[in-house]
Amino acid sequence: MSAETTADGRRPLGAKGAATRGRILAAAERVFAEQGYHEASIVRITEEAGVAQGTFYIYFPGKKELFDELVDDLNHQVRRTMSEAAGRGVSHLDAELLGFGAYFAFVVEHPGLYRIMRQAEIVAPDRLRRHYDRIVSGYTVRLRAAMEAGQLPPGEPEAMAWALMGLGEMTGMRWVLWNEGKPVPDRVLAETATVVARILGVEQ
Repeated sequence: MSAETTADGRRPLGAKGAATRGRILAAAERVFAEQGYHEASIVRITEEAGVAQGTFYIYFPGKKELFDELVDDLNHQVRRTMSEAAGRGVSHLDAELLGFGAYFAFVVEHPGLYRIMRQAEIVAPDRLRRHYDRIVSGYTVRLRAAMEAGQLPPGEPEAMAWALMGLGEMTGMRWVLWNEGKPVPDRVLAETATVVARILGVEQ
């Protein structure tokens, strides 16, 4: 199913339809995070989105398809948010740290991210794998390009990408999700910067 068409793939969405679809996804994010996949209902999601239940089926065939699309949508949002922030970096280390900061801010705005991805491990393992693969793939390409340009010392870019992703995810879980949505403390940010520099093999 295309994100730009109706559930049957036959009709492109206009601006109004795309906005409605976006409201359903945002409502699903809140409901799945609060109630869990199995307890969440289409009725509850449509109520949260402020749309009629029949409207739901214009955009999604069912709850599982909505959940799958939500995982992909969150992944797209995370990657876009981090990429846009990293693009403002002067050095590769700056870029990575700006990306980390953007990720932590995203978690503050989307606390359900972790809960939804944990559910995906059971409900949609293929989507969860794709979520991580897409993040690591982009990371790996950027790291390899930086090595080839002499901006980073030689290394194994994919292993480094997994290490960086793990650092960001666990730090966000500990100091944002488990800390009532507060920003990551400055002391933790400083230590994170030190660890990132070590992974990259550059001076801080």
